[in-house]
Amino acid sequence: MATSSAVRVLVVHSQSLLGKSLSHLLSLERGFDVLGDVSELTPATLEALLPDVLLLDVEDPIIELEAAITVARNASVKTRVCVISHHLKSEVMQRVLVAGADGFVVKDVAPSELVRALLAVANGESYVDPRVAGGMLRRRSAHALGMSSEELSPRELEIVRLIAAGLSNKEIGSRLFLTEKTVKNHTSRIFAKLHVAARTQVAVHAIRTGLV
Repeated sequence: MATSSAVRVLVVHSQSLLGKSLSHLLSLERGFDVLGDVSELTPATLEALLPDVLLLDVEDPIIELEAAITVARNASVKTRVCVISHHLKSEVMQRVLVAGADGFVVKDVAPSELVRALLAVANGESYVDPRVAGGMLRRRSAHALGMSSEELSPRELEIVRLIAAGLSNKEIGSRLFLTEKTVKNHTSRIFAKLHVAARTQVAVHAIRTGLV
């Protein structure tokens, strides 16, 4: 996990131009130490560089997602993986998360959102694009979301969907005609039932466990 020091990022992309473009973009941001870009992920590279985060392009035809994540986990247990994709599709995000990635970012996001995602992943959180996660949750019925041994109430399921869509407690309260304090109480109970500590982890938990 990253601390107050700069987040060490390694970009993995077989196409040099695209890899260097991502590296250059991140090098302009405060709080990052860009270790460069590589076309092939090897245990030796990871052991030598020990990145906090790998930024991995899932559309890269040469890089096999599951194999790359396995290499990363075996060579550097503290390294976390954030996947970047041009697909705004729920099935792609689900495959990425099931494979073991810690974050999923769509390529049309603003640079500031990519930065936010990488910082979240580096600090032990999970990140998913709220547009994709929100769409997945909206398409599921409350009956399908038996999310844990202690089931969520219908109201809590509504709030889960809105959290996944990126809404704040205040915005959720406005949408559901609840006070912000009431939403906060519901959110605390949701976190406890799902055994998570961050809002993005609510959607990630549901996706990884096959509940959406």
